Amino acid sequence: MGLVLISVIVLGAIGLLFGIGLAIAGEKFKVEVDPRITEILNVLPGANCGACGYPGCEGFAKAVVEGRAPYTGCVVGGEKVAKNIAKILGVDENITMVKSVAFLTCQGGKGIAQEKYVYKGVDTCKAANLVQGGYKGCPTGCLGFGDCVKACPFDAIHMGEDGLPKIDMEKCTGCGLCVKACPRGILTLLPVDIPLLLGCKTELPGPEARRVCSKACIGCGICEKVCPKGAIKMDGRFPVIDYNLCDGCGICVEKCPTKALILLKK
Repeated sequence: MGLVLISVIVLGAIGLLFGIGLAIAGEKFKVEVDPRITEILNVLPGANCGACGYPGCEGFAKAVVEGRAPYTGCVVGGEKVAKNIAKILGVDENITMVKSVAFLTCQGGKGIAQEKYVYKGVDTCKAANLVQGGYKGCPTGCLGFGDCVKACPFDAIHMGEDGLPKIDMEKCTGCGLCVKACPRGILTLLPVDIPLLLGCKTELPGPEARRVCSKACIGCGICEKVCPKGAIKMDGRFPVIDYNLCDGCGICVEKCPTKALILLKK
């Protein structure tokens, strides 16, 4: 018993000495945390989505305080969060931010776009895109396996019956994770209030584009000719919309022979 008691006392003493040593080392080498980091963390949405370009909300908060990231960098929190951060930092809170959301620039769903073959591989767009450039006749057509749906942390995207992703504009935060997940580059971030969208990104020549998809942009330039505001200009075979001039009159949509242009609001 005496030997056991001595062993317990010795081990206890060693543990106590180690504990005291760690406490002293922790106090001596502790890193002071700027209290503003904690304050900013408290006003962030806590999504930890990484859309700001930093590893989670804590990484973003630290970068903001250190001046490495703009206080408007949280796209999920938007204007409200930016103003709260500005208040914590003591900078101008009089800012206005336009919410951006994801838009699908493809209308080649079931019955619209042709398929080159029947794909029987892994059910992801990334995998399907590696097999002979994808099974769709259009090299930029949506493959419909929902990589964007899986990437969205906000439940803002669901697959529709036509095989195309449907985006809930209310839930979409504009984080851009779906844009990164799409191997075809047909999801893009644009201001939520745009009135018009080009629903096609094919680079196929006009006749070939129309052959593989009935709603493909064929680069005819009619939209540019009929726009009364001069809001559409052809850049090569693609019409480019100037949203500062477009008022959503819908004339270009009516005249587009393939309905590649989509009127979102008027």
